[in-house]
Amino acid sequence: MIAHLTASFDFHGQALMLRAERQRVIAGNLANADTPGYQARDFDFTEALRAATGSARAGIAAGVMAPGDRSVPALRYAVPSQTSLDGNTVDVDRERGAFADNAVKYESTLRFINGSVRTLLDAMKSHHQG
Repeated sequence: MIAHLTASFDFHGQALMLRAERQRVIAGNLANADTPGYQARDFDFTEALRAATGSARAGIAAGVMAPGDRSVPALRYAVPSQTSLDGNTVDVDRERGAFADNAVKYESTLRFINGSVRTLLDAMKSHHQG
């Protein structure tokens, strides 16, 4: 029973770390929107989460986070929607959308964890404590 609860929190903890890392990557892209030659970066969140919550060996082989590892997921270059004369591949509109989407998903994960903790605390309370 405890192992099941721990696994659930581990999963959501890994998701939070990956969401935070993705925010950092996207923020870096936005900060370099006017830097000539800058190549926008990102990572596949689903793939990174699967590797992070799977076996440590699978995560290491894929070059992404393994359970308990705080390393950076494998970053890929973003595919530019348009070419630019200065070689910069940051699409500000796409990055802003990705930033907002990731922020909402980060917040929802926090709310889910908070709700789970409250449910556990309520379940542990004696019915006499009300």
